[in-house]
Amino acid sequence: MTISRFLASHRFNFTRFEHRATQTCAEFEALVPAMPGTRNKNLFLRDKKGLRHVLVIVPPKLVIDLDKLSALLGMRRLGFASKDRLRQHLGVESGSVSVLSLIHDLSNSVELVIDQTIWNAEAIQAHPLINTETVVIPQPELKRFLATTGHLPTVLDIPGVQ
Repeated sequence: MTISRFLASHRFNFTRFEHRATQTCAEFEALVPAMPGTRNKNLFLRDKKGLRHVLVIVPPKLVIDLDKLSALLGMRRLGFASKDRLRQHLGVESGSVSVLSLIHDLSNSVELVIDQTIWNAEAIQAHPLINTETVVIPQPELKRFLATTGHLPTVLDIPGVQ
């Protein structure tokens, strides 16, 4: 099922914006006009042995301290997952990752970790699995989306590099 059909079939309230393709937060900042909702950065990580996978959502300018985050999550050495793992677990390419990617995680094998700042926002911005569009999702709809997909977030003050 496409994300558009999924959102429509569950009657999610969101606003869609089209824009130029972007691969990074810096490109998004430079090329995409301001829109409602909080911007964020999405990182797909894995533990040292590749047994646990985590989607981490943080403010765009936060540089995560992976050692401290690993300790908070009780994991050994978090690192970036490969493009193959990204496709396998979330069904998207680099530059298109967002919380909406979780519709492809039918086995709920991906853990979701959201920074407290993003979680407390009235609405967030998310790519609908492609990097030429962004949807703005109000916080109550985000919670409903996560409940619908079976993903309970871990909400933390994610540590940054000092």
